[in-house]
Amino acid sequence: MYFSSMLSVVFLGFGNVNRHLCEAFFSSEKIEVLQVYNRTIIELPPSHISINFTNEVQKIKKADVYIIGIADDAISSFSETLPFSDRLVVHTSGSVLMDSISNKNRKGVFYPLQTFSKSRKVNFSEIPICIEAESESDLKILQEMGEIISEKVVEISSEERKKLHLAAVFVNNFVNHLYQISEAILEKDSLPFELLKPLIKETAAKLDTLSPTEAQTGPAKRNDLKTIENHLYLLTEENYKKLYQQLTKSIQNAQREEL
Repeated sequence: MYFSSMLSVVFLGFGNVNRHLCEAFFSSEKIEVLQVYNRTIIELPPSHISINFTNEVQKIKKADVYIIGIADDAISSFSETLPFSDRLVVHTSGSVLMDSISNKNRKGVFYPLQTFSKSRKVNFSEIPICIEAESESDLKILQEMGEIISEKVVEISSEERKKLHLAAVFVNNFVNHLYQISEAILEKDSLPFELLKPLIKETAAKLDTLSPTEAQTGPAKRNDLKTIENHLYLLTEENYKKLYQQLTKSIQNAQREEL
């Protein structure tokens, strides 16, 4: 281990990402979660009763690594308010540059590539941890810190991470919105969304053995114009109809590029 002793960590902010990271690190014998700072007073989970909490910046404890997990647009200004210097401060954002962190501290990024919800547990061993740091020594710290909880830790630059985050929005946020639309369509005829869940699971499972291009199926892929026309007729919501047409055209364009 790179650390001569247990690594100490302070969480700055306690949103979904830091909440899950805290849970993962708290369960490790190689990380000491010293403290949680949050701007407003919050109640930590009962299992974390031993962790010190503060809502005062001036009372933030000395630690090896500080993990900022707050709104993206607040990271830069908040990092300027930290009452210490020359310590390793990282953020967990997918889209914020590492250089957004104040110059008075050593900068880094510790970005878990996953969607997090407060009430749903995740298996960190399967989650890629994307890291970045200014110095090789700090990168080494983040690498070994990531390996404590994850089987996949990768060094990715700020520019690469921004593109990765963009791609993640497509496969996560946009796809989930399509689930919402599907649920709304079914609700009009009192059909349960649960009927689609096996299809959703199989579509995702295919990607274990096939590329997205190879896994693509459906009327747009087949250029089944009759089915497409019937679907458009059934869509009474104009926004859904436009989205169906745009996605169909995009799939057809991709199909032509393959030929």
